[in-house]
Amino acid sequence: MDDLAQRLTQASIDARQLEQRAAQLEAQLRTTEADEQEMALRLVAAEEQAARLMALYVATYQLHASLDPADVRGTIAEITINLLGAEHFVLLLRAPSDGECRIALAEGPAAESDPLFAGGRYRGGEAMIDATLADGQLRVGPMPDSNMVAVVPLAVQQHLVGVLVLSKLLVHRGALSAQDRDLLDLLAAHAASALFTAQVHASADRKVRTLETLVKLAHKQAAP
Repeated sequence: MDDLAQRLTQASIDARQLEQRAAQLEAQLRTTEADEQEMALRLVAAEEQAARLMALYVATYQLHASLDPADVRGTIAEITINLLGAEHFVLLLRAPSDGECRIALAEGPAAESDPLFAGGRYRGGEAMIDATLADGQLRVGPMPDSNMVAVVPLAVQQHLVGVLVLSKLLVHRGALSAQDRDLLDLLAAHAASALFTAQVHASADRKVRTLETLVKLAHKQAAP
């Protein structure tokens, strides 16, 4: 009987040890699963960050890839539509002659039906646009007294030459996020310089062609 009791006692001890070991293994398994989930989340975040950085790089490259003003405006439109998800937007540039903001690019009905942009010019009176034109600061809505989604200042050497106005995003897009702010900052930093460089190049190219034409005419007149 004593031997049987000892065996039962030992079996009970072994069973408790096995239960404890099983509990430890379950705890380790839960820890491992939690670590795997954390690693998966970190991997997704890293992939999203890499994709965002690649998108910023591509956008920067595309903005400066052409010296044709029309191509640069087209690139700004592509970035605004494809990366920011804007459905309606207007690119306003200040005319050097009178300082008026005129439409250089528009997507959506705003430029045609909104009295703010009648005649292809910005008439004033929109809170976010007026504020950004005044101080050159990027603004992201919603804001009081404004229906705009965002107003992006376009400056060359601290001189404001215009603004990109986002008035409506695609339905499935949702609100602009903190990550979208980087893209807005990129546009603010590079779009104006790309446009300015392209316009200067186009102007210089026209002058060169005009001079070439005059030289050819002078040679023809001087020929016997």
